[in-house]
Parts: sequence; C-alpha cells; structure tokens
Amino acid sequence: MKYIKLSTITVITLFFFLTSCKSSLDGLTSSKEYKFEKKTNKIYFTIIQLNDVYEIAPVQNNKYGGMARVEALHKKLLEENPNTMLMLAGDFLNPSLLGTIKVDGERVRGKHMVEVMNAMNFDLVAFGNHEFDLSYNSLQNRLNQSNFEWISSNVFHKNKGRNNYFHKVIEGKKESVNETYIQEYNVNGNQVKIGFISVCIPSNPKNYVAYSDMFIEAERTYNELKEKVDIVLGLTHVKLENDIEIAKLLPNVPLIMGGHEHTNKYEKIGNTVIAKADANAKTVYIHRFEYDPLTKKTNIKSELKTINERIPADVSVDKIVQKWQDILNLKIKEVVANPNEKIYTAKVALDARDTPIRSVQTNMGKIIAKSMSFAYNDEVNCAFVNGGSVRIDDMLSGDITPVDIFKVLPYGGAVFKVKIKGNLLDRVLNFGDKASGTGAYLQYYNVSKNEKGMWLVQNKAINPNKTYTIATSDYLLKGFDIPFLKESNADVFEVYKPTSNEISYDVRKSIIEFLKTEK
Repeated sequence: MKYIKLSTITVITLFFFLTSCKSSLDGLTSSKEYKFEKKTNKIYFTIIQLNDVYEIAPVQNNKYGGMARVEALHKKLLEENPNTMLMLAGDFLNPSLLGTIKVDGERVRGKHMVEVMNAMNFDLVAFGNHEFDLSYNSLQNRLNQSNFEWISSNVFHKNKGRNNYFHKVIEGKKESVNETYIQEYNVNGNQVKIGFISVCIPSNPKNYVAYSDMFIEAERTYNELKEKVDIVLGLTHVKLENDIEIAKLLPNVPLIMGGHEHTNKYEKIGNTVIAKADANAKTVYIHRFEYDPLTKKTNIKSELKTINERIPADVSVDKIVQKWQDILNLKIKEVVANPNEKIYTAKVALDARDTPIRSVQTNMGKIIAKSMSFAYNDEVNCAFVNGGSVRIDDMLSGDITPVDIFKVLPYGGAVFKVKIKGNLLDRVLNFGDKASGTGAYLQYYNVSKNEKGMWLVQNKAINPNKTYTIATSDYLLKGFDIPFLKESNADVFEVYKPTSNEISYDVRKSIIEFLKTEK
C-alpha cells in the first residue's frame, strides 16, 4: 500500500474545506453572515417569503421544493426567533395538476394548497393573478377555508363596485379582506408595529373581479398606514419593473417581497430592496430584521435559501402532502403505469411559462406539437396546439417524469388527425398569430413563415386548394379559442378520433412516448 505525505498547510486547508462542506450539507443551518449579533435594546423578527407556489410536493424528481421541507425550516427559524412570520406573495391556488382532478365529483381547485398552508400556520398571503383563474365560487370556498390572512388594495368585486373587497365567511359572518395588515411584537418592554401593503398585477380579467391602479393604491395605503406603524413593507404580485416603480414611489419602504417572475430576483432601488424567490418553493427568502426602538432604524439581512433534499420533511405536513400525492398518482395511473419514471433529461430548461408560450414559439411548445405529429408516426403535414392549454406557468429542467408532463397539460385531451383545406389552415394560422398574448396563440410543428410573411408547411407555401393532414387537439376542434375551427366547417373534410389503446388518445401520453425516444 502506498502512502501520500501531506504538508501541514495542505492538511489544514483540507480540514477547513471539509468543515465548510459539512456546514453546507446541513440544510437547516443558516450562514452566520446572515444573522445579527443580538442586543437587548433592539427588537428582532424574521419573515420567510415564498411566492408562486403551485406544488405541495417536491419538484424535479424530488430534488427541490416541497412544503413539508419549508415547514421544517419554518419550525427551525421559530426556534431561533419566535417572532417569525411565514408569507406568500401571490399565486398558489392555481395552476396545478392536483387542482384539476376531481375528488368526490368536484375539482380540487386549490383546496390541497389551503389545507397544507393551514397546517403550516401561514400568517399572510397576497392575491396573485392566478388566484382569479378559479371561478368566483371556488375562490370564495378557498377564502372561507383558509386560516391565514389575505391582503390586497387593488382588487374588488366587479359587480359590487369600488371598496367592495373580497371576504371570508366565518361562522356565517362576512369578514372583509383588508387593504393592509399590521403585525405587532413586544420584546423586553419595547414594541414594534410592522405594516404591510399589497397590490396585484391586473393581468387576469374575469367577470367577477375589477382592478384599480396599482401605483395609486400602493401610495394611498402606504400614506394611510405609515403613521400607525414603525415599518411599512410590501407584499406584492406584480412585474419586477412595477416593483421598481413602487420602490421609487415609496423610498421609505425598506423591503418589497414580490412574486410573479418565478425566478429569484434581488434588486436594490435607493434604500429599498426588492426580493423574489424561485417558484414552487425551490428557494425561499429569509429576511431577518433588527429594529431599534430609540432611533427607529431598521436593518435587514436577507438570505436566499435553497429548499432541497438536505432538509428533512416535517412529518405532520408531509402526511397531508402524501395524502394528496396518493390521490394524484391513482389518477395518473389511469393513463400511464409508472408516473415517476425518468423519461427525459432537459439540459436546457423547457419554457412552459404563461407569457412566452402565449406569445412566441418555445421549446416546450415545439415538443408538444412535435409529439402530436409523432403520435401519428409523422404521417401528418403539420401539428399545432393552443398555448393556453399549457397551465404549469414554469420552466422544467433536469430529469423529467410523466408527472411533470401532466403538470404541463393537466386537462389532457385527445390528439385528432384532421384533413382540412389549405385556405382554412392559412386562416387558422393567421388567427393564432394575431392572438399573441392570449391562450389562442398557437405552438406548432412543421410550420414557419417566409420573409414575405407567408405561411409555410414543411417549408412550402400553403396551397389554398390543397388538402392538408394536420394533428391538433380535440379542444381546438370543438371551436374553443378558434371559433371557426370545427368539424362542421365545410373545409374540414375528415376527422380521425383515436381509441383508448392509442397514444394519441391522450396528448400527455403522446409527449411521454415521444420524449422516451429523445433520450
């Protein structure tokens, strides 16, 4: 056996390297640089910030996220400081695969999220645009079931006019959702009052909701709140550029905790920090505050914490998560035998976010459309699908499983093989192109445009009198999103509808089988 002689310096260096590795592997240990050296004449409190969380279980093959892991961190931070709040900056009731399934004849629609969040003792949430994906009755049910507080200053009941805010019904009594929220802490005879303001991006018009100007409302509620509290913080769900404008408008707000982007952000505008964590609790922000009652000064140390498999799941919350996952797996197994099989590795993230997939061609959109052609052995001229059928509003990377595909397209549906006249195909493609920014925008395969703006199929200009064979969704052929694309249209000549033993019977199965060939 050979031995390697190490110098004293090398041994010391190796010791510190291994020590640092051990520390980084402890998922619940926060770096000392993020903590304050506590002083008795000051007040310390902590806020855990999440945003855009649609999945209660870990994502990316169990590597990241998971609300049971977040709860383990939450409890650890409560031990560190009992004055710890847990908050979510909008978007959690929708979209999710679990939300689309039926339990006892009724779609879940965010019930699983509220049950888990109640168990985690969330303190405060803001409305996000995806909360309004739900019907009014479903949203009202989730509000009634929630034990945590909601705030927003710029969303109202459309049919009830200005100042008619959403409400909870508790024991038969209505309790309005407030414009602002105040948290008070008393420590060693000293007191601090923390106020919160919130606005939501007006990007989801529904017949029961109205939005007022986010900037006017942010400024108004700040001015109404600032004399009542020691610190005013933001909990918003708007675009980063909107948060930046709010920071400029309200320079004395030290922290705006935001959502909507799905990827972590940390921007400093003057004395204001804007922080956003990654979607689906892949990361959370831990904000530690030091408040001096004498000088009224506030210091903040913010830490972006990765939620991964190094953090053990909280047992009580994990039981609820597993209950819902068991329900989900039973539903998925009705379509695919092995929901957690690794079918593909995405080295480049697959973009299934709402805004891109409804406005530009994305790699996820191309996979879906190409899979539809694959389902018919590429015996079609082209394939297309409406961007609005993609409901995950996120990016997929790393190992992909059937569960991930179900999250992308929670409603499924069959792939039809259709023979249509060229002039109708051209009309459909033009309609989808002009619908950019909406769910009717089309993601396609074997379709392109030339420099003159003419549509090409398989690199050839569309012949208006030729018959083309296309693959598309049963949803589109019912006239949804594109009203004139129906079986009854005279330029639709033939429709093939698959049987249950064909992969085209469910678009998700088509994608799964296609991705297996792409390994």
